[in-house]
Amino acid sequence: VQLQASGGGLVQPGGSLRLSCVGSGSTGTNTVAWFRQFPGKEREFVAARRRGGSMTTYATSVKGRFTISRDNAKNTIYLQMNSLNVDDTAVYYCAASPRGLTTSQARRGDAYDYWGQGTEVTVSS
Repeated sequence: VQLQASGGGLVQPGGSLRLSCVGSGSTGTNTVAWFRQFPGKEREFVAARRRGGSMTTYATSVKGRFTISRDNAKNTIYLQMNSLNVDDTAVYYCAASPRGLTTSQARRGDAYDYWGQGTEVTVSS
């Protein structure tokens, strides 16, 4: 499975962005997720969703502001980001696993087999 992320850019504080991640196929994408990486820091979990929506989970820092969704017909996952602040500035990565991960598993980067190349989000006035 190859993942291609897009949608990053420059946005002012309080603004919104929608990231997209297109997969080369539906196989291998039972659980999908977004992670982000701040400069000089390790990648951190943002949100995850299992196919069918039986599991959706968010990092505390983004809960209520970000929404993960997927369009299975288009093999695409999205991350709608609202009320962005400067602390959201990072490179965002999409990821996928062929397994139906639990909530705790889904927060771990090593649970995913496939990764997109990253798209940069900068929140600045």
